[in-house]
Formats: sequence, structure tokens, C-alpha cells
Amino acid sequence: MKFTAEQIAGILEGEVVGNPNAEVYKLSKIEEGSDGSLTFLANPKYTHFIYSTQATITIVNSSFVPESDITTTLIKVEDAYMSFSKLLEFYDQARKASKNGIEAHTVISNNVNYGEGFYLGSFSYVGANVKMGNHVKIYPNVYIGDNVVIGNNVTIFAGAKIYSDTVIGNDCVIHSGVIIGADGFGFAPNKEGSYNKVPQIGNVILEDSVDIGAGTTIDRATMGSTIIRKGVKLDNQIQIAHNVEIGEHTVIAAQTGVAGSTKIGQHCVIGGQVGIAGHLTIGNNVKIQAQSGIGKNIKDDEVIQGSPAFGYGDYNKSYVHFRNLPKIIAELEELKKTINQNK
Repeated sequence: MKFTAEQIAGILEGEVVGNPNAEVYKLSKIEEGSDGSLTFLANPKYTHFIYSTQATITIVNSSFVPESDITTTLIKVEDAYMSFSKLLEFYDQARKASKNGIEAHTVISNNVNYGEGFYLGSFSYVGANVKMGNHVKIYPNVYIGDNVVIGNNVTIFAGAKIYSDTVIGNDCVIHSGVIIGADGFGFAPNKEGSYNKVPQIGNVILEDSVDIGAGTTIDRATMGSTIIRKGVKLDNQIQIAHNVEIGEHTVIAAQTGVAGSTKIGQHCVIGGQVGIAGHLTIGNNVKIQAQSGIGKNIKDDEVIQGSPAFGYGDYNKSYVHFRNLPKIIAELEELKKTINQNK
């Protein structure tokens, strides 16, 4: 797809400085710009590149005034970074909108309903009694189980598996390899020393505007629902266990694991490779640093680190001593030797 500077400025409510008919068909970093590419300048550290970039169009803050000649056409906006993000979103939506219809080698079971703008890629399966809204895009090799409900403007990328009874809200994005609704890890020890499986008869609910990264797994509840609230963003390769609840607009980075029945509050920020034990309550606005191990409840607004985790400030103070332990031990041994000699 090609866009002119004038068209882009219209989308971004910006001002063109240069050639309004300049055309672009690809994106680039400012330092790697080439003919036909669109880029942006938001970080002052990269300002010098605007004088040498070969990009056809560059989005800049409205306050930017060039100090020497430039060849790129400028689009001036209030916030270059946010405007570039908005443009990426527009492009992504336009690309997805081009996907329509039902491709060959698909299976659609009985009593399936879907709205306008529906796309179903090859070798995908849709189970019985599935209900889908408008502009649902299901890419190839996706499995949708029975009784699944999917809202409007949902994209499910290739290879995802959505087990039966899952409920997905509006404007959700589910990336490749995601598995939603597999059985929770429920086993009860018996007298013979082995384990009996506890049937997992609940489901998973994703509310509106949830993003699930590639390879992430979300287990169905034993009873009731595993719930991912509105606006939650999960990175790649995260494990969410049965009956977990994640509050609105919480973000979790890759390789984190949350054990069963833990409740995480709103607007939390959780780093990569964090381990959270089961049956805990994590408050609102909590920040957990990467590779922390959480074994107790956390109150609202705490910032913690470590394994087992404790206060972020205390951790940093303690870390100085962790690193100096060999030196501290040597000094103690020297002091001990001096004391013994003076006895």
C-alpha cells in the first residue's frame, strides 16, 4: 500500500512541510531510511540523522526546526512517537481488513454464527455453537472448540488453540501458538501413591482489549472462570494457571508463571521470569522486578524485587553487601585473627 504525505497528515492531524505528494510504501528507522520509506524523529539523540536520512517522509514534533538543509518531507505533529504508533495501528488494521472470506480446507461445525468481515484461514476448525462478532480474523491452523464466544474485531493468529467454553471480548489479539482453556494442573494424591485427576470444568474469560503474546498458555478454571480483565497485556511464553484473575490494564513480561487461584490487581507491572505462588493476592499498582519470586501477599503500590522478593529499595541496599560478601568475610577473618592475637 502506498500513502502520500498529505494522506498521512490527514490521518495524524499534522502539517506537511515539503512535498504533499511525496509517496511512501514502507517503514524504516531514521538512520536506515531509503527512498519510499516513512520514519519518525522523537528522541533528541537521533536528531543528527534527519540531515542525512534518505527517508522520503519523516514525522517530527511540531517544535522541530531544522538547523540546516534536509531532503525529507516533514509531517509536524504534537507527539511524533505517539503519532507513529497511531500510524502503525492504522496500517495494521488496514492489513487485517484485507483478509476476508473462508478459505479452502476449513471445518465449520453446526450452529456457528459470525458477523460481517469474517475471515477463516485454511486448515482451521470451528466447533459447534460458536458465536463470533463482526470483523473476526482467524488465521490458518487455528482450533476453536465448542461453545466459544468471540466479540468484535478479534484477531487470532496462526496455530492458536481456543478450547471449549472460552469467552473472548472485543478488540482482542491472540498470537500464534497461544493455548487458552487447557486443563488446569489439578491432581489429588491417592492412597496408592499416585494421583487422581480432578476434572477441570470451568472456563477462561478474556475481557475487552486483551493482548496475548505468542506461546502463552491460560488454563481453564477447576470451577468458575480464569479471568483476564480489560486491557491486560501478556507477553510471550507466560503461564497463567487455573482460577487466576488478572486485573485491568496489568502488563506481564515474558516467561512469568502465575500459580493457581492467585488474584493480581489493576495496573500492575510484572517483569520477565517472575514466579508467583498460588492462592496469593497481589494489590493494585504493584511493580515486580524481573526474576523475582513471590511467595506472600503484596499490598497496593509496592515495588519489590528478589527471590523471595522484598522491597525494591531494601533489595538495592542489600545487593551492595551481597556483592561485597567475599571482601566482608575476609575483613571479618582478619579482625578475628587480630582479636585472637591480642588475647
